[in-house]
Amino acid sequence: MTSTQPDSLARRAHSFNAVAAQYAANRPSYPPALFDAVERLAGRTLTGARVVDVGAGTGIATALLRERGARVVAVEPGEGMAAQFRRTLPDAPIVRGNGNALPFTDASADFLTYAQAWHWTDPARSLPEAMRVLRPGGALALWWNMDAKDVPWLAAQAERVERYVGIDKKHGGFRAEAAFAGAPYAPRFAHCQVRWSRTVPLDTHLANIGSHSVFLVLGEEKTTAFLAEERTHLLETFPDGMVEEVYDVDVIVAPHS
Repeated sequence: MTSTQPDSLARRAHSFNAVAAQYAANRPSYPPALFDAVERLAGRTLTGARVVDVGAGTGIATALLRERGARVVAVEPGEGMAAQFRRTLPDAPIVRGNGNALPFTDASADFLTYAQAWHWTDPARSLPEAMRVLRPGGALALWWNMDAKDVPWLAAQAERVERYVGIDKKHGGFRAEAAFAGAPYAPRFAHCQVRWSRTVPLDTHLANIGSHSVFLVLGEEKTTAFLAEERTHLLETFPDGMVEEVYDVDVIVAPHS
C-alpha cells in the first residue's frame, strides 16, 4: 500500500488485522487444480521451487504451496495477520513487508505468488519489484477466488451486497485485462479459470462474508444487520443450513524471461 492510493483503500487493506482469526477460520482455501494450472501456465513445477508468497495473510496459500513441495517464504504487511500466520504455521518463515518494496535480493525466487493480494499493491511499483526478485525463467502468479457468476443464488446475493454497500461483489478482485493497469509496461501473461466448490455451515458462509474488507469498514452494526437479513434469504435456498459456495479461481501467470 502506498501514499498514492486512496485512504479508503488503505483503510480496507488494514481492516483485516483486527479479524485475522475470523479470516483464518472461515475464508475458502484453494483446490489442487489451481496449483496444477499455475505449473502448467508457468511451464515449471512448484516442487523444490523457491517461492515468495506475498500478502500471505493467515497462511492459507502458503500452507498449500508447502504441501506441493515448494520452499516458501511468506511476506505479510499486517501485524494481526502475521501474528495469526505464526500461530497457524509456526515453522514457516515469514517476513514483514509488501509487494511494493520486497525485502529480497535480485533474482532470488522462482515464483512470486499473490493469493487474493495483488489488488492491494500499486502495479507501478509491484510489477517491477516482482520481476526484479524473480530469476530468469521464473513466474509471477496471481489468483483470486471469485464467486461463480452463473450460479443463481450467488448472483442474487451479489446484487444484495451491491445495493447495501455500493460495491459490485460480482466483479471483485481483478479481471485479467485490468490486473496490470498502471504498471510501467504490459507483461506477457497467461490466464485461466479453475472452478471448485465447498459446502459449509451457514454460519461459516456468513462469517466469510463478514470477513471481507467492504464489511469490515462498514461497521459492526450495519454488517450484523445485513448478515441477519442474508441468513433469511439463504435459508430459503439451503433449508438444511449447509451452503454450497461455488468459486471460479481467476489465475494469471506472467513469466520472467
